[in-house]
Amino acid sequence: MQHARLDLRKISYTVVQSAASDDAAVLAWPMVCGASVANRTRVLGLRCGVLRIEVPGADWRCQLDELAEQYVCAINHVVARKVNRIEFVLPGESAARHRPGLLPPRSR
Repeated sequence: MQHARLDLRKISYTVVQSAASDDAAVLAWPMVCGASVANRTRVLGLRCGVLRIEVPGADWRCQLDELAEQYVCAINHVVARKVNRIEFVLPGESAARHRPGLLPPRSR
């Protein structure tokens, strides 16, 4: 069984390394964070070296922020286009943070 896991891991890394540069970090996220974290988070994309991950709540963001450097190192170990940092965002924040120059709605 251990041998099969190693073979699957090698195949996974090969797939990530051969993916288009924009997709590689997205594919690598579940590999580096594990299934339990991957199932509760959503990769929003990689832009200007920043990998944006949507998390279910502020407590998750706080805990994952503490692991961000480890995740960056692990992702950069398998992808060609390097990730400089990871930004964990809450569901309501994700749309506004992705569009440069987007201003919050004005109150009347």
